[in-house]
Amino acid sequence: MSDDVVQAVRDRFDHRAPSYDGSAMHRDVAAAVAAFVDLDGVTDVLDVATGTGLVLRALRERPGGADLRLVGVDVSAGMLAVARTHLPQADLREADARDLPLPDACVDLVTCVTGLHLIPDTPAVVAQWARVLRPAGRVVTATFASYDPAQHHREQPGSQPPYPQRHAEFATVEALDAQVAAAGLAVVRHGTWTDGHDVLLLAELARGAR
Repeated sequence: MSDDVVQAVRDRFDHRAPSYDGSAMHRDVAAAVAAFVDLDGVTDVLDVATGTGLVLRALRERPGGADLRLVGVDVSAGMLAVARTHLPQADLREADARDLPLPDACVDLVTCVTGLHLIPDTPAVVAQWARVLRPAGRVVTATFASYDPAQHHREQPGSQPPYPQRHAEFATVEALDAQVAAAGLAVVRHGTWTDGHDVLLLAELARGAR
């Protein structure tokens, strides 16, 4: 079943790739996450479920962002094709977040923005984050604290995805903390971002904070 979900996600975002950046919400979320991130001591960044690279592009615009080494992974070749037009120097790979094609302890920052609810087997995903992080590394996530699929469907007919909706599993600090605990991570800082009927939880995760 999990491979069926991955294929459904791949197909959906391949289809959405040409128009994805046209959404003001998508651009604004990326900007909000980039502003939330603490780049002190960061040289290498991995964006999981990078899509069209909006988060990496927003981080690149931060002071000092031009010096960051940027890596992005996604299952959608269509989304990555768009990302490559904007990030020719970035290392962008078609890969499954449950099996990252990266060595241990190779990045200072992992970001995953509105992607956790799309990826089956959360423990495997989070374990991969912990594996590729350097000892003092951080993870920054954005998850839906409030999400109304019916409203999205009304605004964008045909937008209802053909896979389970798992937003509630990551909707609160407590829920997110429980999802990442087995990998030795914990929420150390958080905030919210609101766009109409959607509220996103922005969270920074680190090791050894329990």
